[in-house]
Amino acid sequence: MDMAQVLFDRMPKRDIVSWNSLVSGYSHMGFYVKGMNAFKEARIACTRLDKFTYASALNVCTRMGDLKFGKLIHGLIIVSGFGLQVFLTNSLIDMYSKCGSVDQARFLFDNTDKLDEVSWNSLIAGYVRAGLNKEMLRVLVQMHQTGLQLNSYALGSVLKACSSSFDGSIELGEMLHCCVVKLGLDTDVVVATALLDMYARIGDLNSAILIFSFMPRRNVVMFNAMIAGFFRSEAEISNEFAEEALNLFSEMRKRGMEPSKFTFSSILKACNALKAFDYGTQIHAQIFKNCLQFDEFIGTALIDLYSMSGTVEEALKCFHSIPKLDVVSWTSMIGACVNNGQFEHALDLFNELLASGGKPDEFTISSVLSASANLAAARSGEQIQGYAMKTGIGQFTVVRNSQICVYAKSGDIDAASLTFNETENRDIVSWSVMISSHAQHGCAKEALNLFEVMKGSGIAPNHITFLAVLTACSHSGRVGEGLWYFESMKRDYGMDPNVKHCACIVDLLGRAGKLAEAENFILNSGFKDDPVMWRALLGACCLHRDTVIGTRVAEQVIELEPQAAASYVLLYNLYLDVGLQSAAMKVRELMKSRGIKKEPGLSWIEIGTIVHSFVAGDRSHPKCQIIYAKLEEMLEKIKKLGYVNPISVLDTSEKDLKDNLVVNYHSEKLAVALGMISLPKPAPIRVMKNLRVCQDCHITMKFFSKTEDREIILRDPIRFHHFREGSCSCGDYW
Repeated sequence: MDMAQVLFDRMPKRDIVSWNSLVSGYSHMGFYVKGMNAFKEARIACTRLDKFTYASALNVCTRMGDLKFGKLIHGLIIVSGFGLQVFLTNSLIDMYSKCGSVDQARFLFDNTDKLDEVSWNSLIAGYVRAGLNKEMLRVLVQMHQTGLQLNSYALGSVLKACSSSFDGSIELGEMLHCCVVKLGLDTDVVVATALLDMYARIGDLNSAILIFSFMPRRNVVMFNAMIAGFFRSEAEISNEFAEEALNLFSEMRKRGMEPSKFTFSSILKACNALKAFDYGTQIHAQIFKNCLQFDEFIGTALIDLYSMSGTVEEALKCFHSIPKLDVVSWTSMIGACVNNGQFEHALDLFNELLASGGKPDEFTISSVLSASANLAAARSGEQIQGYAMKTGIGQFTVVRNSQICVYAKSGDIDAASLTFNETENRDIVSWSVMISSHAQHGCAKEALNLFEVMKGSGIAPNHITFLAVLTACSHSGRVGEGLWYFESMKRDYGMDPNVKHCACIVDLLGRAGKLAEAENFILNSGFKDDPVMWRALLGACCLHRDTVIGTRVAEQVIELEPQAAASYVLLYNLYLDVGLQSAAMKVRELMKSRGIKKEPGLSWIEIGTIVHSFVAGDRSHPKCQIIYAKLEEMLEKIKKLGYVNPISVLDTSEKDLKDNLVVNYHSEKLAVALGMISLPKPAPIRVMKNLRVCQDCHITMKFFSKTEDREIILRDPIRFHHFREGSCSCGDYW
C-alpha cells in the first residue's frame, strides 16, 4: 500500500476509479483509518462519487464497527441519489448488522422495494451474528415463501446458528440437512462445510467425519473445518483425535493445498495435545515459509507450544513478533511464564500490558494472581485484586478462585475462607482450591467437612478434589479416612487414581509408620517405576529412622532418578541421624563423583513492597548487623526456656555439616529476625522457604512465637506451619 500511495500521489490527474482503488486497497489491507481518510479526501477532490466509492467506505465502517460514520455515509448515499440501488442497500444492511444495529438493517430491508438474494442472505447472517435465532428462522421461512430458492449462503448462515445450541437447534439442523439433500446441495462445499462444523460443535463427530469423507471435492476451508472439529469439545483433547488432525494436515500437503492461518492454529493445538514439540517446530518453519508468523492467532498458538515444551525464551520471541498484540496474546504469554515458574516475569508483563493501554480480561487477572500466589506476594496480589474489583472483573469466578490461592499461599487462610464464602457461583475449582488450602494449612477437619458440604450441594468431585482430600488426611495422620476416600474415589466415582493420588497414600502410610504397607502399596499401584512414589517412602523412612527399608528404597529411587539431589540428601540425613557417619560420607562422596549438588536453602519475606531473601549464614543484607543482633537476642531468650540446639544437617553448608553456628543462622531464622524488627507487633510474620523446614528450625519457631508473643507463618514446599504461643498448627505431625 505504501507503493500504491506513492504512485497515486504522482498521478497528475486522478479520476473516481483512482480514488476507489485507493480506498478499496486500504480497506482490504486492514488500514481502515487510512481508508476512511482517503474517502474524505475523495469527497473533497471529486465532484461526484459513485456507488463503488460508497461501498468501499461502508466496508471500512463495517470493519471498524463505526456505526456513527456509517450512518453519515448512509445519509450521503441518499443525498447523492443512490438510495434505490440494491447494491448499496445490501452494503448498508451488512454494515448495520455487523455494527450491532440489526434492527436498523431490518428497517432498511422492510422499506426497500428492490431486494435480491444477497439482501436476504445479509439479513439472515445479521440475525445469526446477533444470536436472534427466532427472527432468523422467520426470515428464512419468509424467503422460502416468496419463491426464492434457498441457496448455499443462506443455508450456511442458518447452519452456523444451529451450532450455537439454542432450543431446538439440533432438530432444526437435522431438518435443514434433509432440506440440503433434497435441494441437491449436499455436495456444495459451502453447505457441506457448514454441516460438518455444526455436527462437530454439537459433539457429533461421527456425522462430521461422514460428511467429510463423502465429499468428492474438498477445499482448504473444509479441511480446516474438519481439523478444527477434532478440537471443538471442551473436554481434554484425545490423542486419537490429535493424530487424526495431523493425518489430515499431511493429506492437505500431499494434495498441494496451501494451509491457511486457521489450519496452522488448529494443527498447533494437535501438537500441544500430543506433546509433539519436534513436529510443532517443523510446523513453525512452515508458518515462516508462508509468512504467517505475524498473525495473532498463530502467534498465540506458538506461545502455547513453546510454553508446554518449557522454552519460554522461544515463546517470548513469538510474542514479540506479533505486531497487533491482543488480550489473548498477552494472557497466553503471562500464562506461559506462570506455567514455567517465571513468576516475576509474569508480573512484569502484566505491568507492560497496563502501561501499553491494554485491557486485561478475567483470564489475564487469574493468571497474574497465580503468579502472585506462587511468589506468596500478598501485597502484589492485593493490588491486582483491587484493580480487578475497580474494573468489574473481580466478580468472575475464575478470578475469585485465583484470589483464594493468593491468600492461602500467602499464609492468610482466614482471608481465603472469606473470599470463598463471598463467591456466588462456585464451581468445582472453587471447592477444590479451598479444600486444598485447608489441607496445606493443616486444617484437616475443615477440609474434610468442606468436602462433604460440596458433595451435599450436588457438585461431583474430580481428581484434584480427591488429591486435596488425601493430602488433608496425610498431613493429619488420618490413615483410615484416607484409605476410605481413596477407595471411594474408585468405587463411587469411577476415577482411576494417578501417581499423585498414590504418592499421597504412600505418604499417609509412611508418616504413620506403616513402612512395609507403603512399600507393598507401591509395588501393586502400577506406578512402581515412578521416582515420586519411592521418594515419598524414603522421606517416611528418614522420619522413622528405618535404615533397612530406607537403604533399599534409596537404591531404587536413585536408580530411577540418578541426578536428583533430593534422594541422596534424604539418605545422607537418614544415616547421619542414626549415627552411621561412614555410610553418610559414602553418600556424600557418591554425590560428588556424580557431580550432584544439593539445592541451597532459600527463605524470603515480603516487607512492604520489597521481597528480602536469605541463605544460611547470609551476611549480604544491608541490615545484617541488626538482624544478627536480634537473632542472638531471641536465641538467648529461648535457651532460658530449655531450648537445646540439636545437630541438624538438613540445610547446612557443604563445608560445615555439623556446625551449630550455621544451624543457628538458617535462612528462615534470619528472615524471621528481619520480620521481628520491621513489622508492627500485631502483624503476623510470613516467611517462605524453598526446602522443607528442618527439625531444629521448627522447634526454634515454636519458642520464638512464645517468647516474642508473635504469630509466625512458615511455608515450605510441603505445607504451612502456623506458630502461635509456643505450638504449631501441624501438631508436630509433619
